[in-house]
Amino acid sequence: MPRSVNAVASRARRKKVLKLAKGNFGSRGNVWTVAKNTVEKGLQFAYAHRRLKKRTFRSLWITRINAAVRAQGMTYSEFMGKVNAKGIELNRKVLADLAMNEPKAFEAIVNAVK
Repeated sequence: MPRSVNAVASRARRKKVLKLAKGNFGSRGNVWTVAKNTVEKGLQFAYAHRRLKKRTFRSLWITRINAAVRAQGMTYSEFMGKVNAKGIELNRKVLADLAMNEPKAFEAIVNAVK
């Protein structure tokens, strides 16, 4: 009896991977063996960087808050300590947004904790 292979499933699997590799440079986008490796590595990076993105944004918010607070004559650690002591329930994301887009409102918060 001849060997039977499921060509339909194999083709579909390859098409799926090649679709994910679309836009890559040179053979990375259209050669199955190269594209497979590229997509696999790309998915690993995507998984890892979903977690890294959270760290990066928190760091950005802290930098923005620090810059805005120093203009008011305080340091970041001083400010956050006083915010927590006063029981102000604003997270770093909101504080950074206020510092960037609503400087008057942020100044009011700084004055409230001084």
